[in-house]
Amino acid sequence: MAKSLVKTERKQGFHFLFPLEIPLASATMPTSASVSAATSASRPSTDLVARLGSSDREVQLKALRDVKNQIIGNRTKKLTYIKLGAVPAVASVLSDAIDGSVCGSSDLLVQSAATLGSFACGVDAGVRAVLDAGALPYLVRLLSSSDEKVIDSGARSLKMVYQSKLAPKYDVLQKSNMEFLCSLLNSENENANGLGASIITNSCKTSAEQKALCDNGVLTKLIDFLDGSMIQREASLESLASIMNENGEVTSLFVEYERGQALGLLVKLTNERSARTRLLACECLIIISNVSSRYLKWKGIETKLISYLLELLEEPGHIGDEASFALSNYIEDKEDLQKLACDANAIDVLCTHLQNQLLQPKRFEGILLALANICSRLEICRAKLLHMQEFNSINDALHHDCADVRAAACICLRSVSRSVQNLSAGFFMNEKIVMPVLQLLHDPSLTVQLAALRAIGNIVVDFRTHKSRFMKWGGVKQLIQLSMSMNSAIRLNSLWALKNLTFEADNQCKERVFRELTASSLASLICDPEPCVQEQALALVRNLIDGSLDSIEYVFVEGSIILNAIGRHLERASTAECKVQGMYVLSNIASGSEIHKDSLMELLFQDRENGDPLYILNFLQSNDSHLRTASVWVIVNLTNPSCLGASGRTVKLRNAGVISQLKNMVNDPCLDVKLRVRTVLGQCMTFGE
Repeated sequence: MAKSLVKTERKQGFHFLFPLEIPLASATMPTSASVSAATSASRPSTDLVARLGSSDREVQLKALRDVKNQIIGNRTKKLTYIKLGAVPAVASVLSDAIDGSVCGSSDLLVQSAATLGSFACGVDAGVRAVLDAGALPYLVRLLSSSDEKVIDSGARSLKMVYQSKLAPKYDVLQKSNMEFLCSLLNSENENANGLGASIITNSCKTSAEQKALCDNGVLTKLIDFLDGSMIQREASLESLASIMNENGEVTSLFVEYERGQALGLLVKLTNERSARTRLLACECLIIISNVSSRYLKWKGIETKLISYLLELLEEPGHIGDEASFALSNYIEDKEDLQKLACDANAIDVLCTHLQNQLLQPKRFEGILLALANICSRLEICRAKLLHMQEFNSINDALHHDCADVRAAACICLRSVSRSVQNLSAGFFMNEKIVMPVLQLLHDPSLTVQLAALRAIGNIVVDFRTHKSRFMKWGGVKQLIQLSMSMNSAIRLNSLWALKNLTFEADNQCKERVFRELTASSLASLICDPEPCVQEQALALVRNLIDGSLDSIEYVFVEGSIILNAIGRHLERASTAECKVQGMYVLSNIASGSEIHKDSLMELLFQDRENGDPLYILNFLQSNDSHLRTASVWVIVNLTNPSCLGASGRTVKLRNAGVISQLKNMVNDPCLDVKLRVRTVLGQCMTFGE
């Protein structure tokens, strides 16, 4: 029997591993034959898999060790052995050993469990293979063993499985499951503790589950682990993040535990030697901050937390990768924290990392997202990034092989293109920026397509002067094609971009968009099954007909197909947002010629022979102030006394009860509504009302 390389010592309820001295073999040069044999032994082979099924226990043990040693840290070999059917073979060894059909099976239990854990470690295909082989129940049974090594091996392997999203959902609301979970957390075995924490991290998703865990003392136990070994601390930090996530009640319990002792301990862990511990502690603090920023203000560590995360960016591998995502999450939609990040030179630090030519895709993505969030609100941040040489790296990222990086580059571009100053100057409407983004509109990845569309949606606002370039580059044609997509998110964002393109656009731009889109297609989009698409289609029409009298004619072409679609839509619109946009379209029509106004009156009063109230009356009584404002604007334009037919329209509106309703709104709580109502009533007085 080979000597064990470690020994286990029980101390204060935990296990500590101490490496033993290993005698070194004499240094000899291998012969060509030995090199060949070693190379052959390290290659995945069907023969090695076959030996896993040997009836000879020693052959099985050696085969298990050989497979395990080959696949540790080697994704390629893991996948090869999975294809060769190694996982079911290892699972079979485990099940036979558990069932007692093999004498002296302790080593087989340890090695087979460890091998299954190695397959599951960091590779979803390995996790799937372990689950498909039916190994999970056997691994769980190992936790009941009287042999600490067996328990350790089983717990480690199960932990590998539960670190994957493919792991089966563990129902913590079931009493027996909760009892088992608590037994893991209360175990003297650290790996059992870690397994329990991994199960919580994997399966605790709802507020009911978070509450149940707290009610069963799990929160208190996890807080105790914060002062335990490194394994316990890190397992606890991951689980605490899941239990507190978006749950104010649980977060409050944690923060107030022992008068802030738990929070103080968490803050202390941000200075630990272990980079992973520091990262996990920072992520927990971010979750607490997302629930209520006052907790971190109370501790005064908001700026320090940004500095900690920037320092963690220097760490290699997974830690450094995740630090950028944590920073991005921390400052997202928080203007005060974005300012703190800017003051802490976060933009400079992040851009320094962009200079690394060997930057891995995951970290590249995280840095781009962090930059996007820093620049999402403050012009000073955008200006700083735009004037740095590294901005070219963001543009280059649009061509990256990794879809996630391309999407992140689009998100970053969208964020910095919110700059009114640079939009006005046409900074973004140049071929070097726009053409790569237009190409991404047909990217194989839907995520990239959507991110590119949203970036285009910002860039095309561009305040009049440079929109002709976008049309020249074929942008309008592509957006219109995508507005007919089967995917509602693509339709939505395409229309959003077209709406922004036509904002304060000249007649040439509007004519181009309308001609290529066509009235029938626009009418169809107004009646789209998705309310959000309907809203953007109506907003596009609103922009198209804003301005000259000629542009109002768009709603009357093809037998007034667009106007009729709007009328039908307003009769049954499900959302206030759609109604608001629809009424602003009518307001623009009402600002047109007498023919336009009279056509609108016909639309408002059509099919009213049965005495049903006008929908505009219902809108004037809405609780939504925006809808009331838009509706009053329609009446303002219809009753403008400088127009010839205003008197007749006023009489008709008065007879329908509209003017009476407006009189009830003279003290409307919304100032905009109040002012427009008084304008209408003043105009009506011109006609003796």
